[in-house]
Amino acid sequence: MLIIIGGIFVCACVFGAFAGHGGNLAVLWQPVEVIIIVGAGIGATVISSSPAVLKEIIGQIKHALTGKPPSKAEYTDALLLMYEIIKTAKGNPLSLEAHVEKPEASEIFKRYPSVVKNHHVLHFLCDTLKVQISAPMSPYDLEDLMDKDIDAIHAAEMKAATQIGKFGDAMPGLGIVAAVLGIVQTMGKLSMGKEVIGHSVAAALVGTFLGILVSYGFAGPIAARVELMINDSGGMFNAVKVALLAYAKDCSPKVCVEFARRSIPPEVRPSFEEIDKATSGAGKGGGAAAA
Repeated sequence: MLIIIGGIFVCACVFGAFAGHGGNLAVLWQPVEVIIIVGAGIGATVISSSPAVLKEIIGQIKHALTGKPPSKAEYTDALLLMYEIIKTAKGNPLSLEAHVEKPEASEIFKRYPSVVKNHHVLHFLCDTLKVQISAPMSPYDLEDLMDKDIDAIHAAEMKAATQIGKFGDAMPGLGIVAAVLGIVQTMGKLSMGKEVIGHSVAAALVGTFLGILVSYGFAGPIAARVELMINDSGGMFNAVKVALLAYAKDCSPKVCVEFARRSIPPEVRPSFEEIDKATSGAGKGGGAAAA
């Protein structure tokens, strides 16, 4: 929603100021220029991307338009899930195997649907616990393992932001291409009078204008927004990682959760009292995000 609001504001300021100075908005309507600039930019992106990256770009743009960063309720669910999982593991580590092998069928995981829907985080959690069940690692080795997993996921997601940024960087250059083509076309109209030539030159210059506008007004900010959303999502991975490290150091379930709670960004961090009260009733109902 913020992207749409920002886009409207950009257009209102640019085109509104142009019209306010007596400019004719109809002159800026050059669909052929848009096809040359945006179409060539999309084509270049297809050339430079793999099918997986193209799919990631579409998914990340959709997430940037409609998605939200992890909320306080979602972080609370993750903390409560970690509390129940670690408490179960403390009682009988082998009993945890059934839960992490098929989390969608687990009664514990079912209580926290917001975590189950986050497939990357779910796989990260379950895969790490599978390792600890089958061949327990030292906290140092476990941290190294989780960091490598997080880095791989982050790098894969950041490819989308990088490609969107490159698309934006190409827009001014492609705007010049459109302008040059317009000037070439103008050269064939030199005998048609000043009015026709002036209109043709203006149409050519619109290509340069549109390239710069699309680059700095839309593509660049969208790339930054995608990157911000990816970094915000990384907070959930970090919270799970911190809790699992505390568990590997043989901390109690509540202490593990407290380590994780303090790693959460302050603006969405649940208070100690909220988590303390929630863990006292953990396992008795649905998660906070479902409430």
